[in-house]
Amino acid sequence: MEFFAIYIVGPLLILHWRRPGLLFLALWVGGFALHHASKAAWTSPIGGRPEKHAVTSLFARFAAGGALLTLVTRFAYPHLFFSLPREHPLFWLVIMGLYPVLSVWPQEVIYRRFLFHRYRALFGEAGLIAASALVFGFAHIIFLNGIAVALTIAGGAMFAQNYARNRSLALVCLEHSLYGCLVFTIGLGRFFYTGAAWHH
Repeated sequence: MEFFAIYIVGPLLILHWRRPGLLFLALWVGGFALHHASKAAWTSPIGGRPEKHAVTSLFARFAAGGALLTLVTRFAYPHLFFSLPREHPLFWLVIMGLYPVLSVWPQEVIYRRFLFHRYRALFGEAGLIAASALVFGFAHIIFLNGIAVALTIAGGAMFAQNYARNRSLALVCLEHSLYGCLVFTIGLGRFFYTGAAWHH
């Protein structure tokens, strides 16, 4: 019931009320609360310094995955390609600076750190990655489009595998930030923007 309340009811309530301020409040209050809960209640290694080979592997994955995502976007959505930095360069710079801090950290606490340590007995080690990916994708129903949900299920699986392998919050935040900033840069950010979803 706790899992259902946090990961299913929570996004549905945000979608029902459709207030951007409520979204960030929920992210940050939830992030800090669950960060504290996981830190206090579980003693497994959570956020140590990632090993050098893990960082190198992350950048190699991003080089391949980011190139593929960019190529697909170029041909699937040519009208959106690099639209944000071209049309709103200052806004794009603000997103590049604030997105990793304001959005990535609380999401990774909620959908990776807390979920992995709270619900291991519920899902088992193998099931944690699937559960994390699916509820991460479900959270993005607030943007009211299938692209956001599909991309975040895929991204959530990748981030969950990263966390399962390395148990490093810093490393998974880095990977999430890289892909998130790329998404906004190459033009897919409109699928992750409440202004576009909630004002039609």
